[in-house]
Amino acid sequence: MQTPWDYRYAQRTQRMTSSTIRELLKLAEDPEIISFGGGMPAPEVFPTQRIAEACDYVLKNLSATALQYGSTEGYMPLREMIVRHSERMGIHVSTDNVMITSGSQQALDLLAKIFINHGDKILVESPTYLGALQAWNAYGAEYVVVPSDENGMITDILEEKLRTGPKFIYVLPNFQNPTGVTISLERRHKIIEMADRYGVPIVEDDPYGQLRFEGDHIPGVCVLDNDFRASATHQAFSGNVIYLSTFSKILAPGLRLAWIIAPPEVIKKLVQAKQGADLHTATFNQCVAHEVGKGGFLDQHVKLIQHVYTERRDVMLDSLDEFMPNSVRWTRPQGGLFLWATLPEGLDTTQILSSAIKEKVAYVPGESFHPNGGGKNTMRLNFSMATPERIAAGIERLAHVVSMYIQKM
Repeated sequence: MQTPWDYRYAQRTQRMTSSTIRELLKLAEDPEIISFGGGMPAPEVFPTQRIAEACDYVLKNLSATALQYGSTEGYMPLREMIVRHSERMGIHVSTDNVMITSGSQQALDLLAKIFINHGDKILVESPTYLGALQAWNAYGAEYVVVPSDENGMITDILEEKLRTGPKFIYVLPNFQNPTGVTISLERRHKIIEMADRYGVPIVEDDPYGQLRFEGDHIPGVCVLDNDFRASATHQAFSGNVIYLSTFSKILAPGLRLAWIIAPPEVIKKLVQAKQGADLHTATFNQCVAHEVGKGGFLDQHVKLIQHVYTERRDVMLDSLDEFMPNSVRWTRPQGGLFLWATLPEGLDTTQILSSAIKEKVAYVPGESFHPNGGGKNTMRLNFSMATPERIAAGIERLAHVVSMYIQKM
């Protein structure tokens, strides 16, 4: 008798869905399709040779450590490097505030494990990062949404939303996924002040902050929160913000390395949650990342990434200006990996996608990024992965498809 598996799954699996982005990544395997769908870094900027040298060094000199079980908090030299790196960004922490995770996606899942009860409300921008929604849906999260514009989360209605009692606020302040928009300094201050007034923590997800191409640096939410609280010692990270970042965008996503910075009592609870998941992040990968990053290499490498992505963003913007109908609007990000296009009301980018794929071009429909619905006429476009030539060709193809649908309206 065949096992009736559908009746054996936990109730939480009813809220699990496949990632639209993960499914679209399969399209990237077809060389004929120009994909703007994934959020993948350009493989041309992977420091392959330096990683190879680091692997060789680690195996020859650190194998007893690298191939062994490690601490749940992470490889101490790597955590120390993150502390020094954070200091340069104005984030004053010690290793007690840092835990290494197996990618930022695990960090989001661990936060859900320790904070989210079924039915808890999470305050998010709309649109927001699809991976966070996918991580938190299984834990029964509900969403309080605040719309955004070219300056990020619209804080005029934030107080009204905070009165609903969300468990925490989730923001991607720099070059947000999916829109590419950055939250302005004024609005960052407002979010911090309102969060403090209502006693609501902030989760600051910052995978793209170092990938600024133009404009002035804006201090991180955790930095501004620390200033807001007028910390005298700057030795303990004890404010209202939990900070996430990753090596995926500045080194290589295949290493699956990210980190959480939080007050020590939160780190302790996250460690307990992580021990039940994977004991610790791969020690070998951590050792390699540390060897690669030593001597200020990552600071120099980021400059290369910025140069490559600036060119690709500019080509995409120029191509959109040249080929897209006047009724289509899009963001103009100052960094990151994405921009966001809005088509006329009444169009559905999920339906349009099938026609786009026939023309050998792909994107991510925007509806998936809206936790409570909406955004049917929007799409996310990634400019980091494709070469400038393929970006120009792909946008021309996409514009042709969009124009056909607009003409049918």
